[in-house]
Amino acid sequence: MPKRNVKRMCYAALLAAMYLPLSLYAAVQVGNVRISFGSLPVVAAALLFGPVDAVIVAMVGEFFKQLLTYGVTYTTVLYLIPPALRGLVVGLGALALLSLRGQRLEERRVLCYAVCIVAAVCTTLGNTLVNWLDSVLMGYYFPGLILGDFVWRLIVGMINAVVMSSLAIPLVKALRQRNAVSL
Repeated sequence: MPKRNVKRMCYAALLAAMYLPLSLYAAVQVGNVRISFGSLPVVAAALLFGPVDAVIVAMVGEFFKQLLTYGVTYTTVLYLIPPALRGLVVGLGALALLSLRGQRLEERRVLCYAVCIVAAVCTTLGNTLVNWLDSVLMGYYFPGLILGDFVWRLIVGMINAVVMSSLAIPLVKALRQRNAVSL
């Protein structure tokens, strides 16, 4: 296996491992909304490696978070989808810009923020859908519980996306300057 692939796998594994403490311990719960730094490794993986690695980082990290927080339930796998959506959207944005313009997404700050905000909206929509499905399957469905704070979660998600982008951009640039990794 080429040295570059081994390096990439190691960085992806480190980012997946960072997801757990950042999402569990570097977080604030405000009502039904959780504000955490868990998306930082996913955004960094998406900018560095593209959508496939970012989805893997998100799913592995979220799986362990679900396992440690709730154990294994019928809907555990469903909760892996929303963070994976974030990685997919940001990774596809990074890959598209690199393919079409030969530029890295983190070099185009405004576009990077926009892509991360779109990814946050997709993640919030995915979370809402998964919460609804979980509530129906587990028998606790109540419209106010699932949709009552949807707008608030969208706003918080977009603000969180701006903060995570602001942290991910210099992180990714520093890793690239060290010739550590690349898409």
